[in-house]
Amino acid sequence: MTKDLPPLRDIISRFGLDARKKFGQHFLLDLNLTARIARSAGNLSDCTVIEVGPGPGGLTRALLEAEAKQVIAIERDPRCVEAMEDLARHFDGRLKVIDADALELDISSLAEGPKKIVANLPYNVATPLLIGWLHQISSYESLTLMFQKEVADRLTASPGNKTYGRLSVLTQWLCHTNHDFNVARTAFTPPPKVESSVVTLTPRPTPLAECNWQVLEKVTAAAFGQRRKMLRASLKSLHVDLEKIGIDPTARAETLSPEQFCAIARLIE
Repeated sequence: MTKDLPPLRDIISRFGLDARKKFGQHFLLDLNLTARIARSAGNLSDCTVIEVGPGPGGLTRALLEAEAKQVIAIERDPRCVEAMEDLARHFDGRLKVIDADALELDISSLAEGPKKIVANLPYNVATPLLIGWLHQISSYESLTLMFQKEVADRLTASPGNKTYGRLSVLTQWLCHTNHDFNVARTAFTPPPKVESSVVTLTPRPTPLAECNWQVLEKVTAAAFGQRRKMLRASLKSLHVDLEKIGIDPTARAETLSPEQFCAIARLIE
């Protein structure tokens, strides 16, 4: 179908889609890369794909051409909304455009049946969006997301790695994480200051360990908020007896597994 559609650069010119900093926009126009992202998300033919921040629609086209059952594109830039509504006319009702801020939406309620999120996320809201989706992770079959590489490295880091942190624990507690591939700065218009990475998160059938979300957030915030300190210092305000659960009080946060953080949270609770 791509051959029947105008080139993305023509869409950008027609709708005046200069990338704007307030929307965190960096457009991905390389159709080989957008097709690769769509392939990383696996079979899309039996599910609704939710895309956040589609911009001029490069990834949107790739998702539709990968035979996604339906694509729901969420966009808050009115110029891009107009461009996406124009694109929708080419795809027989399989593309629905929602003019909204994704941070203010309950995305899990947008469609019945299997759902996947696939998106080149605006970097300025990528982490809060992810945290919100983790709270409802059982609603999705998978999340295939573009982050700045630094964030992607945190999501997939193992204990002991210098990038391992709070986001690593929360994500790996609930999901299997896979680093799919890196994307160079030059692939974007305009180029961002950092390299990017695509990561796929697949919800675990059950979390790694039993744990209360709010308590785990509290524990990891305290532990990694002072990550250079020993746990007996960083967790002092939580009044937890680490030795009771076999954790060395002189250890540092980045050495603990997600399961160990869950054990601390259970002890506090």
